[in-house]
Amino acid sequence: MPQAIQTEQLTKRFGRVAAVDCVSLNVPEGALYALVGQNGAGKTTTIKVLMNLICATQGSATVLGTDSQHIRGKSFTQIGYVSENQEIPEWMRVGSLLEYLRGFYPTWDSTLEQSLVRQFDLPLDRKIKTLSRGMKMKLALASALAFHPRLIVLDEPFGGLDPLVRDQLIESLLERAAECTVFISSHDLAEIESFSSHVGYLESGKLLFSEEMSSLTARFREVEVITDAALPLPSPLPTSWLRPKSSGALVRFIDSRFDGQSTPADVQRLFPNAKNVQFRALTLRAIFLAIARKSDEG
Repeated sequence: MPQAIQTEQLTKRFGRVAAVDCVSLNVPEGALYALVGQNGAGKTTTIKVLMNLICATQGSATVLGTDSQHIRGKSFTQIGYVSENQEIPEWMRVGSLLEYLRGFYPTWDSTLEQSLVRQFDLPLDRKIKTLSRGMKMKLALASALAFHPRLIVLDEPFGGLDPLVRDQLIESLLERAAECTVFISSHDLAEIESFSSHVGYLESGKLLFSEEMSSLTARFREVEVITDAALPLPSPLPTSWLRPKSSGALVRFIDSRFDGQSTPADVQRLFPNAKNVQFRALTLRAIFLAIARKSDEG
């Protein structure tokens, strides 16, 4: 499958600190790819390298088949890029900015522009400096969508926005998803889970996993075991069992490699006195927290 974004051992150091550490990921064309991780994990740095805003220390990255070091000028006629701290000329009026941008994009669609203005209720005659943060983000996204980019890159677009604005932004992205690839970093895990097709998890600059969302949610389960007597946790437990805890006759843990056959067999082997066993699917937020807490404990 063709890749919209591909990195090989991508690394960015600031002094002795590796903000991005040997990251190799593939973002298939047409994917809605979410890059998640705690603050300082390296998400924004990764995006800045991809957009050629900063240079990698080592490794390589390609974006739409172009080496990221050559992403400039005309490359952005195919890439819609919106960051949390987007710089917009605030002295301009909304309508004037959109008019100014039209000339830079051969594929600018005035009909789509008008549709986005209506959808986002953008006040064309107001100066940008008077807009709320949510309205500025809607303006930035409208500017990034109006020319039918092949790739949309969004760096923390939902931070500090009210639910209605987030819903509007997500709705507009989903409407465009059929014609492009979306690469987004965000802490809003509930929203990400609702529409992403792929997810990657960064921790301290390292990519811990990158896979389809359906695969990720299928392999994580919360397991609850009720035994007929309070006993110590058996040892050793499978390494895929995260945060095992016991309280009397109740044992709970999260299996990060759940399998419909092997997991029940392991539970039966390690808890032969089990009276009841339950397996529950986890939200992306619960998976994220389980991984983060495991790392903290480690």
